[in-house]
Amino acid sequence: MIEQIFDKDAKRTIARKVLEALREWFEVDESREQYIRESADQIFIAAKENDEYVGFLCLKETGNATVELAVMGVLKEYHRSGIGRQLFEKAKAIAVENDYSFMQVKTVQMGKYEDYDKTNMFYISCGFKEFEVFPTLWDEDNPCQIYVMSLS
Repeated sequence: MIEQIFDKDAKRTIARKVLEALREWFEVDESREQYIRESADQIFIAAKENDEYVGFLCLKETGNATVELAVMGVLKEYHRSGIGRQLFEKAKAIAVENDYSFMQVKTVQMGKYEDYDKTNMFYISCGFKEFEVFPTLWDEDNPCQIYVMSLS
């Protein structure tokens, strides 16, 4: 079941549970804590299986016409089960309902790390298009790939 969560404490609790279980992608403690903290004030969509939250996605406004898929995570045992796609589709519908024209997402450039290549392929399969790479936005070992999509 996919649902939008409004309670700030629930958002932080769900984000913490999922992100701490995905340390391969969220290994930097201060970054992970920032995602958890900021999730409370963002559009928050969660996936529930067997009365337990197993994934979430947050959207944040980055411009008056643009929303960013700020953070997303699905517990590893639920990867490739369609939950990520369901979270994304719900997020996209909410973005359209809120009159955003574009959605963007930032990740590590394709070809750097196998785990992130899977993430890149997921975003491309959702309809995102390559926009620009910022080689040193994060650091030289993690060139930032920005993907965008039109919502109209």
